[in-house]
Amino acid sequence: MTNEVLAGLLPISLFLLVALAAAIYARHAARATSSGGFVSEYFIGNRSLGGFVLAMTTIATYGSVSSFVGGPGQAWSIGFGWVYMAGVQVTTLFILYGIMGKKMALISRRIGAVTVVDVIRERYQSNVLAGVAALIIVVFFAATMVAQFVGGAKLFEAVTGYSYNIGLCIFGIAVILFTTVGGFRGVAITDALCGIVMLIGIVVLAGGILSAGGGYENIMDSIASNHPEMLEPTSGGNMPISLYFTQWLLVGIFTFCLPQSVVRCMGYKDTKSLRRAMILGTVIIGAMMIGVTALGVLAAGILPGSLADYGGSVDNIIPQAIVSSLPPWLAGIAIVGPIAASISTVSSLLIASSSAIVKDLWLHHSERAEKQPSDRTIARASQVVTLVIGVVVFVLSIVPPSVIWKINMFAFGGLETAFCWVFVGALFWKRANKTGAIASMAGGTFAYCLCMAIGFKPFGLHQIVIGITVAFLLMVIGSYLGKPSDEKRLEAFFPQR
Repeated sequence: MTNEVLAGLLPISLFLLVALAAAIYARHAARATSSGGFVSEYFIGNRSLGGFVLAMTTIATYGSVSSFVGGPGQAWSIGFGWVYMAGVQVTTLFILYGIMGKKMALISRRIGAVTVVDVIRERYQSNVLAGVAALIIVVFFAATMVAQFVGGAKLFEAVTGYSYNIGLCIFGIAVILFTTVGGFRGVAITDALCGIVMLIGIVVLAGGILSAGGGYENIMDSIASNHPEMLEPTSGGNMPISLYFTQWLLVGIFTFCLPQSVVRCMGYKDTKSLRRAMILGTVIIGAMMIGVTALGVLAAGILPGSLADYGGSVDNIIPQAIVSSLPPWLAGIAIVGPIAASISTVSSLLIASSSAIVKDLWLHHSERAEKQPSDRTIARASQVVTLVIGVVVFVLSIVPPSVIWKINMFAFGGLETAFCWVFVGALFWKRANKTGAIASMAGGTFAYCLCMAIGFKPFGLHQIVIGITVAFLLMVIGSYLGKPSDEKRLEAFFPQR
């Protein structure tokens, strides 16, 4: 093993060890201070997140490896139009906390909810709907986690020179271990750590690209000479208005209903923490998402060849930029950023998938059968389920798919279609009932997946438009045709003043 390889491996190894130590510490601290029982602690951190940790864990969950690899790779190919499109992500935390934050926290405390499915089940009084919601969460989360495993392993391979499978093993084992051990609180703390490392990685890569390209002005002059269309908002027709519109919906406006983000609105400590997270999170996510996407455009100044020269996939651009612009030890630091993004997303989705199976399906069934398992049994089952899901996703990642960001966008669209109007109806519309919610979730998701499968895109719009529209219509029609919800059941959601 050469000194250069060791230099590249050292920052990654240190980061993984620190993340594992943080997860173990969080778990031991939780055992010493928690008074809400294992379920509340493991799946929601006993509602104790402060403002900074809340902001960073939400950002880290939202900012996946596609944000650091696929998105900037597309920007390298298309130009600043992709950066302008990414600008909508500045609003994501503000919309999430503004719409869902306070009411979701109040209601979840009022009814003792630990997961988003708990809230859905209580509001619509439907085990069928809760089961469908849990299934959708597990399926779409699994697809997203595969993309994260693949992205992390590909980056590891590109920068260190080790094989994809070795990177997958190191990365997969580490993230599964500290998620299984740490639970929600451990995930939140390691997410905050990942968010900080992501920012450091962006700064390091920016310095490398600017240095290798001879400075910002030189890079921009090179792009203007070789690819002037990359400086236009429409990028010479590669960024039509229809793409702007649908991507703003997909990665901006409708992200407020992603269950992996909504559950964080149930875990913060107090209103002050929420407000602090809203301000800090908006500033940080704006700098992070716009900054890393812009680096993709600037990478065109140091990677002037065609896509075929870089393996034929935009997912290879950022790894190539890291290797080309930085010495091995700095490349090792830069790669920790996107790997941290991948780890934080996987850990958050793993714990949410585990809660969907353990809390929303198994424990609810046990309660109905009047068989309450002990905390010790629940703890073992939760950790085993988390481990098993992680292993299944790991196995699915051994043969990697080609384009990471497309998998992420597919999962985003599916989750938004399934949960958007179900959440909105649950929290803000008294007329919404289980007939409308079931029709919206099942019918909208089916329409979205069908259109994705056959490639149906009316007027060039992404299939999220069809999914969201169908889900909305079915929610309204079903709610007016179905039996209204029981007024007594609605008191927790719409208390009388």
